[in-house]
Amino acid sequence: MLGTSPVPIRGKTVIIIVYLSQCGLKAHTDQIWWLDPELTYGNAKPFVFTQGHSVCNRSFFPCFDTPAVKCTYSATVKAPAGIQVLMSATQSSYLEEEGVYQFYMEYPVPAYLVALVAGDLIHADIGPRSRVWAEPCLLPTAISKLSGIVERWLTAAESLYGPYIWGRYDIVFLPPSFPIVAMENPCLTFIISSILESDEFLIIDVIHEVAHSWFGNAVTNATWEEMWLSEGLATYAQRRITTETYGAAFTCLETAFRLDALHRQMKLLGEDNPVSKLQVKLEPGVNPSNLMNLFTYEKGYCFVYYLSQLCGDPRHFDSFLRAYIEKYKFTSVVAQDLLDSFLNFFPELKEQCVESKAGLEFERWLNATGPPLAEPDLSQGSSLTRPVETLFKLWTTEPLDSVAAASSADLTKWRTFQTVLFLDRLLDGSPLPHEVIKKLSECYSSQLDSMNAEIRIRWLQIVVRNDYYPDLYKVRRFLENQMSRMYTIPLYEDLCTGTLKSFALEIFYQTQNQLHPNLRKTIQQILSQGLNPLPAIDTTAVTTDTPAMVLEDKVSEATNGAISLRDVNVSA
Repeated sequence: MLGTSPVPIRGKTVIIIVYLSQCGLKAHTDQIWWLDPELTYGNAKPFVFTQGHSVCNRSFFPCFDTPAVKCTYSATVKAPAGIQVLMSATQSSYLEEEGVYQFYMEYPVPAYLVALVAGDLIHADIGPRSRVWAEPCLLPTAISKLSGIVERWLTAAESLYGPYIWGRYDIVFLPPSFPIVAMENPCLTFIISSILESDEFLIIDVIHEVAHSWFGNAVTNATWEEMWLSEGLATYAQRRITTETYGAAFTCLETAFRLDALHRQMKLLGEDNPVSKLQVKLEPGVNPSNLMNLFTYEKGYCFVYYLSQLCGDPRHFDSFLRAYIEKYKFTSVVAQDLLDSFLNFFPELKEQCVESKAGLEFERWLNATGPPLAEPDLSQGSSLTRPVETLFKLWTTEPLDSVAAASSADLTKWRTFQTVLFLDRLLDGSPLPHEVIKKLSECYSSQLDSMNAEIRIRWLQIVVRNDYYPDLYKVRRFLENQMSRMYTIPLYEDLCTGTLKSFALEIFYQTQNQLHPNLRKTIQQILSQGLNPLPAIDTTAVTTDTPAMVLEDKVSEATNGAISLRDVNVSA
């Protein structure tokens, strides 16, 4: 900070703070991400973006970096010619002769929702209040994936939870260095470009961010210890929207996939782990992002779903949520605010003392460790989940009947979530008998080569966890073409857990220059586990004081468990 000075203006005193934010890897600006052109898809112009969640915007500007404090903001940004600047703001203008962009957010938001991106970005309208921004080489794909359907999702959300209050709903696709999948910055959702090839994951990720427009952005958790108030409610709303637009079966399939991941994480962490609480204790000095896990999303979702079932009809619960949004709009709340409002809205439930029902007490939901106290009925998805269960059983029952297993299902006709659910369960059971992995490869490996990255990475993890050398070349080919942490970290963790660390080192040395320095540092940490320190590799780019800021950056403490980092961060 360079200085402060009070300035009298028409009887009021305005305090002007002049500050300097150092930029660069050694300046502790943990979430201002500067990319050289080589780290973008177009390789043409530099790129910069911010990622404020949870407490990283203190690296960007002086602020009360807590979700309890909300305010409006304005910003002036000067950029070179040819660089498009965007911010999470309701109003913007551009003075071309000066190269100056001006932004204004007219509604109060917490500091973590202030976001900026600048680079070689162009746009196209995809609906009456939505446009998509992307690098020129990616824009046609983004248009083809999203044109027309974002308005459908917004309309469905409005029918459930009331008017969309932010004006525009635009989307910007960021380079693969973006450290998470998606971020619900108001008016301008950030999404990693890597997800464009996985249609069903793209649908879920965007709808989740749409849901945050009501739950998280309009009404925000007042403390980081109760992030489930944003994520659990947004996940519930996301699934109500997908049920309205894609049907109950699809929603149940996606939910089954996520709950499988939750139980996988529970098995890894242990049922007594305090991070499995909904009201988790934030210790001094701990980054709140380290508390983000599947419990925040899925255990929170299960509690919200349980509340909806107490009403008897989800449409009654929708009515309550509309009233909840209207009451607390533009404020921050704690769990008791939600629960008190719920009981007041449904006085008959309050009279029945549902908050104290044995074994399902609200207090127990919030403060007990372990899995959810109750889970949703997913029987409406059985037409999609039953074939997965049948195929998995055929491949894992001894003695193996590979002919029956191979002829049981055609994966090319399955939904993505069916295939990843099947592969995740094979991952849980790995290492598999050699005969099984050999027959699996003969049956599916070539088919999976042409499928999206969410499917391919799971098959490649199976290959690695089973030391199946005939398909290792596919692992190399995959890593040579990936710059995203969500598609590199899980494979490097698995490679370094078993006998393939030297193979991992070889790939890393060949590909490290195409990775963002923060990702290179994370992979170096993984490769260094159990070894002497790695020799310096391009130290001008890799050596950095930047600490791991989000859960995905941390080296897994139990990488041989049936969990990968993609299970942890769904989206912000």
